[in-house]
Amino acid sequence: MLHYDKQTYKDLEFDFLIEKMSEFCVGDTALQRILNLAPVKSNTKLLADLNNANEYKQIRTEGEQFPRIDFEELKTEIRMLPIANSALQKESFGRLLRATLLCNTLVYFFNKREEDYPHLSSLLADVYFTKEIADPINEVFDKSGEIKDDASEELFQIRQQIKSTRIQINKNFDRELRKLMKDGLVSDTREAFLDERRVLSVISSHKRKVSGNVVGSSKTGGLTYIEPQVNVPLNNELELLLDDERKEIFKILKALTKELSVHLPLIKAYQELLTEFDFIQAKVRLALMFDGVLPAIQENTELELIEAYHPVLLMKNKAANKPTIPQYLSMDKFSRMLVISGPNAGGKSITLKTVGLLQLMLQCGLLVPVHENSKMCFFNALLTDIGDNQSIENELSTYSYRLKRMKHFLEVANKKTMLLLDEFGTGSDPDLGGALAEVFFESLYNKKCFGVITTHYANIKLKADKLRNAVNGCMLFDTETLEPLYKLSLGQPGSSFTFEVAQINGIDMALIEEAKTRLDEKKVKMDQLLSELQREKTYLARLNKEHIEAQEIALKAKNKYETSKKKFEEKLLAQQELYEKNNNLIQKGKKLQNFINQYKSNAKAKNANAGLLQEVKKYIATEKFKIDEQKREVELKKNANKPQKKQRNTPKKKDNQFLDKIKVGSTVKLNETKQNGTVEELNGKEVTVSFGFMRLKVMKDKLTWIKD
Repeated sequence: MLHYDKQTYKDLEFDFLIEKMSEFCVGDTALQRILNLAPVKSNTKLLADLNNANEYKQIRTEGEQFPRIDFEELKTEIRMLPIANSALQKESFGRLLRATLLCNTLVYFFNKREEDYPHLSSLLADVYFTKEIADPINEVFDKSGEIKDDASEELFQIRQQIKSTRIQINKNFDRELRKLMKDGLVSDTREAFLDERRVLSVISSHKRKVSGNVVGSSKTGGLTYIEPQVNVPLNNELELLLDDERKEIFKILKALTKELSVHLPLIKAYQELLTEFDFIQAKVRLALMFDGVLPAIQENTELELIEAYHPVLLMKNKAANKPTIPQYLSMDKFSRMLVISGPNAGGKSITLKTVGLLQLMLQCGLLVPVHENSKMCFFNALLTDIGDNQSIENELSTYSYRLKRMKHFLEVANKKTMLLLDEFGTGSDPDLGGALAEVFFESLYNKKCFGVITTHYANIKLKADKLRNAVNGCMLFDTETLEPLYKLSLGQPGSSFTFEVAQINGIDMALIEEAKTRLDEKKVKMDQLLSELQREKTYLARLNKEHIEAQEIALKAKNKYETSKKKFEEKLLAQQELYEKNNNLIQKGKKLQNFINQYKSNAKAKNANAGLLQEVKKYIATEKFKIDEQKREVELKKNANKPQKKQRNTPKKKDNQFLDKIKVGSTVKLNETKQNGTVEELNGKEVTVSFGFMRLKVMKDKLTWIKD
């Protein structure tokens, strides 16, 4: 974006978003980038920034185990590493260790997700997984960040001597302390520490009785602090050892610094990567506050904002637990100048600011609170004239200020410009200012720029209606409740509802009627006509909404009925099957019960049940045959549904080449079964076969000959 200024930031309340994002920054680099955030001039770079933010939001909202971006910047380390014979401080190595571990984790995360997050993955082009920074640091430092005793052999020896010397100093001190306590020469405090040395707290009146160096006294002079004579040489030796320790640590850190200096390009890449993620994270954390998304970016100059929210208003309303009404707005080359009219306090300015702020956010690489199916594009200039901007320093009135802004707009506006003009033409005599505003409007229109303009001037509304690529819009007003609806409607101008708003605010009706008599009759009729049109449009919109809701209710009821009907039919079918199954079992039970009753009645007669038993066996065999037949039918259906294998071109055998051998007394079996039977009678192609206690009549070709 080539043309924008700080006044645009102020007019659109962009500074509020900057302040919010600055709270989310971890390091100073990202903070400065946020504080200096401006529209990105390169469209390629802008698209990359938007895609980075969009992918980072996906990671945060889809539950990915993403590492926390928490680090300390490496500016000092990058400055010190190239200097010969330099040694980094202990804290620097801690920052380097944490940075390399975090970057290794990022490399590991994106290693298998390059296809899912290609834009974020590309940020790691100069960073790679390595242990060549972490391992040398871990060899020198422990987990608490202190240098290990075995960081070098010399350091190990020095610290062993320090430890031994301190033990001896403490033994000597404790021995002297016990002796002086026995003699009553020390105070109640017994001891103190001065210059990191353990000293005796001796009563000043007895100080000459204690052998040692006097190193100080209390404020009152009642106590004298004495270093025991026996420890004087040991403490001096300890000082020398501590100095040796410091020198050896410096030597170790110097060597470690030199070892890590070869990785300076990678460490610089760490700094760039982490500060970039810090910057992206701040933008995404802001987007999560109002569910910002990346709309479809169009190459052509067009806008379609679906469910668009003013982000500042949305956040403030959320904090106050208030609803926020979204807006719909569509602009293209055939409707590039939108003139919004309607009542005061009806939402004209907030709608205009919504369009402007969303456009400014998008061109600064921020996600915007719109529906994901929305469409937006890039402009080269965003020019605003919103609110009362008097210039006290230059002694400019509001109207003079606006004229200067308009002069600038006319100079720079083109087809890639978005204009936002609030209360267009106000600040001067209504008739004269309206006429000049109309001329400005035509001139800006001829520049082929895009613009959103709010006005009360009737001549601007009429001009927008006449111009081919301009369109009127109005903020809806409920003429029944006399309350604004805060929703934009495209296609017609709106009434200012001056008298209705006056009525809401308690102005006496007699005064309102008197005011009407002083207006031009045509103007009153025009305003009434706009009011009636809006009333009818509101009524039709309500009817349409109720019709849509009724259709949705009817569709839900229909779906519910069809679902219930299907469930009922399935339940009825299951019940019928269960009934048939139970009825079949009942009939079989009755049959068996009849056998039992006959058996009991014939029990007294000798051999009376022999025939009955034969009948029972015949019944059981019949039922078994039915079951086998059912199984065979199921198997045949199952095989029929299987894909048939191509058969080889081999001569087919006859299905049964021994049919002529079948005669009375032959043993045969039914095809597709394993049960054998005996032929009792032949009647042409029909054969009577006895299967145990069951006799069946079957066709001859259904049998297979076994033996005579």
